[in-house]
Amino acid sequence: MNLWGRRIAVALLALAIVPAVAGGSTLDERIAKERAKSAQIQARLHAKKAELHAATLRYTDLQQQLGETNAAIGAVSDRIDSLSAQSASTQRRIDWNTIQLDAARQSLRLHDALLKRRLVDIYEYGDLTYINALVDARSFSDFVERWEDLRLLIAANQRTVRARKAAEARVATIEADLERTRMELQQEQTAQEEARSQLDSLAGERRNLVALASIRRHSVASEVAEIESLSAAEESALEGLIVERERELAAKERAEGIAGSVPSAGGLGNFSWPVTGTITSPFGWRSNPFGGGPEFHQGLDIAAPTGTTVTAAAAGTVIMAQWYGGYGNYILIDHGGGYSTGYGHLSAIFVSVGQGVARGQAIGAVGSTGQSTGPHLHFEVRIAGKPVDPAPRLH
Repeated sequence: MNLWGRRIAVALLALAIVPAVAGGSTLDERIAKERAKSAQIQARLHAKKAELHAATLRYTDLQQQLGETNAAIGAVSDRIDSLSAQSASTQRRIDWNTIQLDAARQSLRLHDALLKRRLVDIYEYGDLTYINALVDARSFSDFVERWEDLRLLIAANQRTVRARKAAEARVATIEADLERTRMELQQEQTAQEEARSQLDSLAGERRNLVALASIRRHSVASEVAEIESLSAAEESALEGLIVERERELAAKERAEGIAGSVPSAGGLGNFSWPVTGTITSPFGWRSNPFGGGPEFHQGLDIAAPTGTTVTAAAAGTVIMAQWYGGYGNYILIDHGGGYSTGYGHLSAIFVSVGQGVARGQAIGAVGSTGQSTGPHLHFEVRIAGKPVDPAPRLH
């Protein structure tokens, strides 16, 4: 159980004390008043701890969202870098093909110019060069060879022109494809940069939200600490009144020669295990299972199946047997000598207030009522209302 459970049990001890003689009612009233103030503080503390838990969850959620946004920014940046590298490679290929295309066009222009000039010469003057070459033949066979050579030369010129035109067309096609690829890469890079800009804005907003959530969480944690300090002061005052009340009762019993009405516990501070099971949370500081940072656990949590019988750790008188806040169904037994034991989160209660019980007697059943994370018994041992570690006192 958490810190506020301690105050509850102390307040319950006040209710268990029978009215004293002269002056007793005034002390009872003071105890009741302090108990009421303590209960109000505990209600505020419970609400503030719930608020702190919600603030912590909000802070954690925003941190996770910011982490996801930063991861997305990293992925987009990597994609932009990859696109930049592809664009640079494509641009180099475009530059090389532009050089090839310029060379092909220059060669084609040269051949076109020579062909055109040759055609003009033939049109204006006749193909004297070719005719002279044929006239200079020394024999018919030489004439035939020269004729064939001229025919092959003309055909070669025509093929060269066609090849240059085809090369120019190929280079132009490649250049167009590369230019289209470059434009596509540029468009995607632009889109990715816009996406990164939007993610940067989102990350900035989420960083601001995380900072605000952190401030809010620390503010609520400070308020919780302040209320806990106030609650501790109220508890101390209440415990002082209870101790004073016990001294009055002891003095009254001595004066009247009245023996204690509580059955013997079989040795003060000697208790039997109330249930068989595994200790899941020992006495002392621990992390609050419901959030809100560390807390002081004032008993033992003993895991056991729902419905498992819970027995009295020692003989005594039942002074509380009902639902009580975070304890859920709760039993408090007074064993005399300032000793008491508490049993929380029960699924069933088998005893009633004022009933005397023997050591090992069935008083209830394990459950998960109240502020609980699962079936278990929360068991406490208190001396003069203050919680002590039950472990070394269990036999």
